[in-house]
Amino acid sequence: MATITAALVKELRERTGAGMMDCKKALTEANGDIELAIEEMRKSGQAKAAKKAGRIAAEGIILMRQAGNTAVMIELNSETDFVAKDAGFRAFGDKIVDIALASKINDLDALKAAEYANGESIELTLTNLIAKIGENMSLRRIVLVEGDNLTTYLHGTRIGVIANLKGGDEEVAKDVAMHVAASNPQFVKPEDVSDEVVAKEREIQVDIAINSGKPKEIAEKMVEGRMKKFTGEISLTGQPFIKDPSISVADLLKQKGADAIGFVRYEVGEGIEKKEEDFAAEVQAQIAASKG
Repeated sequence: MATITAALVKELRERTGAGMMDCKKALTEANGDIELAIEEMRKSGQAKAAKKAGRIAAEGIILMRQAGNTAVMIELNSETDFVAKDAGFRAFGDKIVDIALASKINDLDALKAAEYANGESIELTLTNLIAKIGENMSLRRIVLVEGDNLTTYLHGTRIGVIANLKGGDEEVAKDVAMHVAASNPQFVKPEDVSDEVVAKEREIQVDIAINSGKPKEIAEKMVEGRMKKFTGEISLTGQPFIKDPSISVADLLKQKGADAIGFVRYEVGEGIEKKEEDFAAEVQAQIAASKG
């Protein structure tokens, strides 16, 4: 058995872009023969997939499923909108979300480790798909929610919402979910806004009030009024209802005998810093990749 040195592992990593443990395993199986290790990694798609993994996957789709009192939602990312619209990519995501719902999985690592087909995990199947299609993809996140009055709302394939109410009917639950999709509240109720967010905004409003030159008593009242408006604007129940702005979501819920327990909103690519490239550079990059 050949000795697998750190230098050998480092060289294989540089040549394939694969992870350290994958390189060490490949070298062990190839008895230290780096060329054989590369050949086997290329056959399995590891080398090609690893090279793609460094690229930003900020496009993609949101997929959802609901069965009774359980709803699940995932975000599956790709580099380009072209792949996000591909039927095979969609079918892959559909099966993943079905697996998550059937097994009630609410953990990303557990979902990746779950069997996709023929004894292969979802993660391995994704790696092989990356190698086949030729661009990076990622299973980014998952959430599973259980509740008595759940509803799901999908806006196209890019925004998904699970809303959880207490009381009310299916119609109001759907209206609330649509509102969350459109208005993107950050909290359920004004009183749920975190102390950190409140403190930061209050500091800003105090500075504005002081700089306005108003007397202290008036400035303090201005700050209190603005803070109340602020917490209402970023909370679900404090916002004007999207279908009837003359009432708030809190008013709507009261009319329907319902209360908002919680919600989850996913939007494709939110929080991912997408690399900006000009068109010419993008074309050149694609040509270079096709030659690699």
